[in-house]
Amino acid sequence: MRRVHIGTTQIVLIALLIVVVIGAILVGTVGRNFFSEGNVRDILTGMSVLGLVAIGQTLVILGASLDLSVVYVISLASLLGATTMNGDPANIAWAVVLTLVVCVAIGLVNGLVVTVLHVNGFIATLGMGLVLQGVLNTSFQGSAGKVPWEFQLIGATGIGPVPVSTVIMLVLAAVVWVVLERTRIGAHLFAVGGSPEVSRLSGLRIRRPLIVAHVLSSVFAGLAGLLLASRLGVGSPVVGQQGGYDLLSIAAVVLGGTLLLGGRGSVWGTIGGVAIFAVVDNVMSVLQINPFLKDVVRGVVIVAAVAVYSRRVVSARRARFGPGRRDELVDAAVAARTVPSASAGGGEGS
Repeated sequence: MRRVHIGTTQIVLIALLIVVVIGAILVGTVGRNFFSEGNVRDILTGMSVLGLVAIGQTLVILGASLDLSVVYVISLASLLGATTMNGDPANIAWAVVLTLVVCVAIGLVNGLVVTVLHVNGFIATLGMGLVLQGVLNTSFQGSAGKVPWEFQLIGATGIGPVPVSTVIMLVLAAVVWVVLERTRIGAHLFAVGGSPEVSRLSGLRIRRPLIVAHVLSSVFAGLAGLLLASRLGVGSPVVGQQGGYDLLSIAAVVLGGTLLLGGRGSVWGTIGGVAIFAVVDNVMSVLQINPFLKDVVRGVVIVAAVAVYSRRVVSARRARFGPGRRDELVDAAVAARTVPSASAGGGEGS
């Protein structure tokens, strides 16, 4: 009987459904309705910022890299946006463009350092993060700027129970999915993440996809920073660090089934991972559980998810090299070892 193959994205969605069911039961024990409009809005609101950062992180991880500078890009973007707007609605467009241009420059530097100077992505983006942290600490002593009411509507309004920020995040996720699945740059990113050397020998330009991934990662972090500024009404030099979006975004990507080694993953799996974290956080908040236990639960969820994925890889290899195939390989190995011995014995006999 032929087995039905279930992809990692489907596993993430099944896990999300299980988490939602368990969460609804737990919330019901304290007399609350998990599916109330307010609670659903809280969950979706919690997804939007992390979702934006995780989408960008998915791209760099698919290319077998990392981006640890996102938390500082978020803080810088919130400050650039708020100070440039300065409470004037006429400055909104200019502030958004300026912020995103700066984010593009940061991502471009990250990508060039990784691809041209061959610095590991972990180290390159960590160094960029330290540079940005120094700029933030020396230039800003606290909150700065003022976001006009018109821009604050992005973080405060919604379509029914669905916040506008979440709609924007999902639309951008769909755009990234199309880029990964339907364009040459997306196919090249998967190839480079899977094996840079094979990609190079195949004639692919291995630098371009990774540079684009780092640029987009910084742009998505910048959008997250602008979204946080719209919610807070001001820019903050520590809003990114306080949210811990660097490690959380990586965790969401891994939870969504993307390999840290690159070459395999899905943006929708990442969104599923973000949703799982949002549901868990919401349930723990409703139950008034110690906030520090959130990290414990997140850690257990991540380890469990990676264990499931690792088991699937091992099972796939066993299916590929089944019992009959293993016997053939063993026989071939034994023959390969005995042939030289027989030759040696014949030489001694003659």
